[in-house]
Amino acid sequence: MNINLTIIGQAIAFFFFVVFCMKYVWPPITGALAERKKKIAEGLDAADRATRDLHLAQEKATANLRESKLEAAAIIEQANKRASQIVDEAKEQARTEAERVKVAAQAEIEQDVNRAKEALRTQVAALVVAGAERILETSIDEKAHAQLLDKLATEL
Repeated sequence: MNINLTIIGQAIAFFFFVVFCMKYVWPPITGALAERKKKIAEGLDAADRATRDLHLAQEKATANLRESKLEAAAIIEQANKRASQIVDEAKEQARTEAERVKVAAQAEIEQDVNRAKEALRTQVAALVVAGAERILETSIDEKAHAQLLDKLATEL
């Protein structure tokens, strides 16, 4: 065999192999590569969208957190105001109650003083009558001299 003929045969066989590969093998491989490229591009786009969405979600979460903190601060402020208002109301009620108790006590003291004065007047009148009886050595009738005794009691 001649080496030139072998090389020509191998070149022809290689040519047919290349044509066969280009016609039947290459298109499915390029299609698979194109499909894979498309999937990778879609995956990268999805990753970019997810990154943007994550960034937006983080911004929203930060804004919501800020807003929640402001609302919480407002609620705490309102609660503190209400607490001080309740304390002030309780103080005012205590003052009012103390004033009422004080007035009631003063009225009771005044009544006790009046009762004591009245009792003293009665006792003084009895002593005056007893003293007058001893001085005059006669009996003084309380019923007969009631008007005189009342006048004497009011003067004392």
